[in-house]
Amino acid sequence: MSLMRIVSLVPSATEMLFALGLGSEVIAVTHECDYPPAARSLPKVTRDALPDDLTSGQIDAAVRARTDQGESIYELDAAALHRLRPDLIVTQALCAVCAVSFEDVRAIAEQIETRPTVIALDPRTLGEMLGDVRTLAQATGRKAAGVDLIARSAARIDRVRLAVRERRRPRVAALEWLDPVYVAGHWTPQMIDYAGGIDVLGMPGEHSERRRWEEVAASEPDLVVVMPCGYDAPRAHEEALGFRERLASLGAGEVVAVDAAAYFSRPGPRLIDGLELLAHVLHPEALPTPPSGPLTVEV
Repeated sequence: MSLMRIVSLVPSATEMLFALGLGSEVIAVTHECDYPPAARSLPKVTRDALPDDLTSGQIDAAVRARTDQGESIYELDAAALHRLRPDLIVTQALCAVCAVSFEDVRAIAEQIETRPTVIALDPRTLGEMLGDVRTLAQATGRKAAGVDLIARSAARIDRVRLAVRERRRPRVAALEWLDPVYVAGHWTPQMIDYAGGIDVLGMPGEHSERRRWEEVAASEPDLVVVMPCGYDAPRAHEEALGFRERLASLGAGEVVAVDAAAYFSRPGPRLIDGLELLAHVLHPEALPTPPSGPLTVEV
């Protein structure tokens, strides 16, 4: 079987491709593809259009300004794509903030000599993420690897749900951004449910939603999970400390900051690690040690 030439334009797809054993066939990725470590050394075909070192409030304002004008916050190196001559380009159309425009990618692909196939992955739930694993596996001739990855992921989900099934369900507020405050949507409410909690603000499968701090407080959470989209654990912790008074005003018994970039923002295989982490935070007696180590930071 001949090797494919694959370009991944979204970090979650990069993770899926490597998990399916296709790392040697990935020839380029985005500037944000940092997992697995082998992806970091691959050529980059995107760059950030926003300035560095913006505050969360400034990031939100800049993203709004660009998206309102129909502009992406990422720039795609079209010339590099032409030179790479890919057979397959994997992208997404779910979130304008998360990747380059799907329409831009498709238009460029039509001009590339190899006429690469373009696949857009747009999961909104854990089940749809696993469905995307199947889609990629079928498109790349890795059906057996896809079946194995899905089976292992499903087994881990079942183990978590069984471990927390009879336990008290704490009320959870998952905050995807703090300035302004956004509550997490898509797969996160489902993860909270499977981990043995009750998401008091988010709706499974729906977009993340802007709220007021007063609304978050009115939901009376027992636990607040700070998971700023795309931030790692140290940056999430720093962000939470900057909003310590606001977070304290919510009246929750516990506030934790987590590595959103690794375990919550990207709809790839590591969402299962995020599920296990949530279950550990909510029910440490049932899941005493998360497989990936201590990933939470007390605020």
